[in-house]
Amino acid sequence: MGVPRALRGVAMRVFVIDDSPSVVATLRRVVEAIKGSEVLSFLHPNDALKRLDDRTPDLILVDYMMPDMNGIEVISHVRKNALTAHVPTIMITSRREADIRLAAMKAGATEFLNKPIDEMELTLRVRNILDIGEERLALAARAATLQRDFDAAMQRIERHEEEIIWRLSKAIACRHGETADHLDRVAIVARIIAEEVGLDAGQCRMVFLASALHDVGKIGLPDAILSKPGPLSQDERRQMQQHADFGAEILSDSSSELIQIARKIAESHHERWDGAGYPRGLSATAIPIEARIVAIADVFDALCSKRAYKAAWPIADAFREIVNSSGTHFDPACVAAFCRRWTDIKALFESQHSDDTATAVSTLQLSRGSA
Repeated sequence: MGVPRALRGVAMRVFVIDDSPSVVATLRRVVEAIKGSEVLSFLHPNDALKRLDDRTPDLILVDYMMPDMNGIEVISHVRKNALTAHVPTIMITSRREADIRLAAMKAGATEFLNKPIDEMELTLRVRNILDIGEERLALAARAATLQRDFDAAMQRIERHEEEIIWRLSKAIACRHGETADHLDRVAIVARIIAEEVGLDAGQCRMVFLASALHDVGKIGLPDAILSKPGPLSQDERRQMQQHADFGAEILSDSSSELIQIARKIAESHHERWDGAGYPRGLSATAIPIEARIVAIADVFDALCSKRAYKAAWPIADAFREIVNSSGTHFDPACVAAFCRRWTDIKALFESQHSDDTATAVSTLQLSRGSA
C-alpha cells in the first residue's frame, strides 16, 4: 500500500450516497466544512459502487431508503470489495425498527444517523471517524516502515551469516586438501537438485548455503588421515567416518534455521538409501531430504575431482556411477532430478577445463538465480 492520503496532506475522501438532491446538498455542505475532507456525492448507489476501486473512500454516508438499492445492500457490496472491506460506513435513516438496524449492523454498518439530520451530530460523527481513520492509516504506515527496516536488518544478518559460513567452510576445505571450487560446485549442484525436486525458494537457498558445511566435522580428524596419499586402513576409515558425528556436534543446538539444516547435512550426507551408510544406518526417507540431495552433489564432485589418492574420473563415467547407484546409494527421486538437469550440471563441470573456471561458476549461478 502507498503512503496514506492523510499523510501526504491529501484530503480524506467521503462518499455521500442519497437519492435526494437536497439531502445530498446538506450532507456535502456539512462534510466539506470539516477540515481535511473532500466529498464525492452520488444520487444512484450503482454509480458509487463503480467508483470504489479508482476513488476508494475513507468514509461512506449512505441513505437507507433508495429506489434502486437500499443502504444495507450498498454496505454489503462495500464489505465484499477487498479495497473497501474495512471502510467505515454511516447509514442515514428515518426508520426506527430494530430489525433494520440489526440487519445493517450484520451487513457491516459502523454507525447510524437519524433523519432529520442534526448537523452538529453529523459533524461530530464524521470528524471522529475521520480522525480515527487518519490515526489508523498513520499506524499502518508506521508498521510498514518498521517492517521494511526489519526486513533490511534481517537481510544484513543473513549476508553476514552467509559470509561467515563460506569463509569457515573454505578454511576447512583447505585443511583437508580440497579447494574452494569444490564447495562452490557442490553448493550449485545441490541447489539445482533441490529446485528440481520441488523445494521452495527458501529451502533451495538453505541447501545451497548449508551444503558448504557438509564436511565441517573433518576439522576433528588427524592430519595424517586427511592428507594420506593412499587408501585408508580399516581403522583409519572408521576414524574418517567419525567426521559425520563431529560435524553434527559442532553444529548442534543452534537457533539458526540455516545451521540446523547444515547439521542435518553434516550428519547424514554419508547415509545411503539402502541403509548401508553411516553414521546411523538410516535408509530411504528417514534420511533428511537435504542430506540426500547433498550426497549426490558431493559424491559426483568427488568422483570428478583429482585427489592425492586418486585421479579425476571422466564426467561421463561419474554421471553413470550416480545413475547406477539410484535406489542403492542415492534417493531415486533425487537422481532423477539430477538427470533432468544434467545439461546445467555438465556445463558447470566442463568449465573446469577452461582458463576461467570462476567466471563459468558465476555465470551458472546467475543463470539459475543467486542464493
